[in-house]
Amino acid sequence: MDSSSSDSVLPVVAVSFQLPLIDFSDKTLKPGSSKWDEVKIDVRKALEDYGCFEASFDKVSLELKKSVFEAVEELFKLPVQTRQRNVSSKPYHGYLSHNLYQSFGIDDANVFDKVNDFTRQLWPDHGNKSISETIHQFSEKLSELEVMVRRMIMESFGIQRYIDEHLNSTNYILRLMEYTTPLDADDEEESKLGLRAHTDKNMITILHQHQVEGLEVKTKDEKWIKVKPSQDSFIVMVGDSLCALLNGRVFSPYHRVMLTGKKTRYSTGLFSVPKTGVTIDSPDELVDEEHPRLFKPYDYNDFLHFFSTEAGRSAQSALHAFAAL
Repeated sequence: MDSSSSDSVLPVVAVSFQLPLIDFSDKTLKPGSSKWDEVKIDVRKALEDYGCFEASFDKVSLELKKSVFEAVEELFKLPVQTRQRNVSSKPYHGYLSHNLYQSFGIDDANVFDKVNDFTRQLWPDHGNKSISETIHQFSEKLSELEVMVRRMIMESFGIQRYIDEHLNSTNYILRLMEYTTPLDADDEEESKLGLRAHTDKNMITILHQHQVEGLEVKTKDEKWIKVKPSQDSFIVMVGDSLCALLNGRVFSPYHRVMLTGKKTRYSTGLFSVPKTGVTIDSPDELVDEEHPRLFKPYDYNDFLHFFSTEAGRSAQSALHAFAAL
């Protein structure tokens, strides 16, 4: 959703690696069931070890995924002046474009009327009902996965009494992303930086890559790993605000996009974002002698505005720099 450089020069080439793959498609996966408790353990371990994992989730059909990326391609074929109508008063929420990367931002993408407002920004006379319906359905289904993951996390850390309050404190933004290599790129194998290394600032991100690889994630031991695209799975990733809420019990991983060759890369990202006025603060249950409070309580919009400053963008970790103010 946004980016913060963690390297002055590009690190060594990433190696291919299979993130933990967790299945959320089982029909018996309900809160309180033995299957739920089993998956909950896997989710916590993956987020403690990597800050992310791959998720299988068959409620988003292959047909719907195909329709979404067809819509994405159609949207990026619009004239740049039309794309720039996707505006928002919030930092990093509207249309973004820099270097090899551009993206649309759709607030409350799981609400049809809000998605319709987005298409009316681009087609003021009539909107685009087909694209609105596709994006809404996709976001609505993905939000079900996001809610399951957050419920499991809250239960796992013994703060389930805050679940309803926590879930009601956020809404969603869907980003539709395109990465294009330069027209003068001569070397098919030469890697290009599509999006610099950053951590996401929100609660949880759910990414879906379409065919062309490029996503790389940094591990705890400072190694970059390639996350290959899969039509069958999504990448679930911790954001800084969830890291702060849980008092550092899970971490938000640095990730970047490296482009190889000349194919255009498309991806989507559903971001759960704290609502205006919500304070991010670790519950007392997660603060003790062994785990002292790491981050001061903060307003998410204040954090975003700090990140948009030179000090925030240049910090090794915007979250830790903001907490130190």
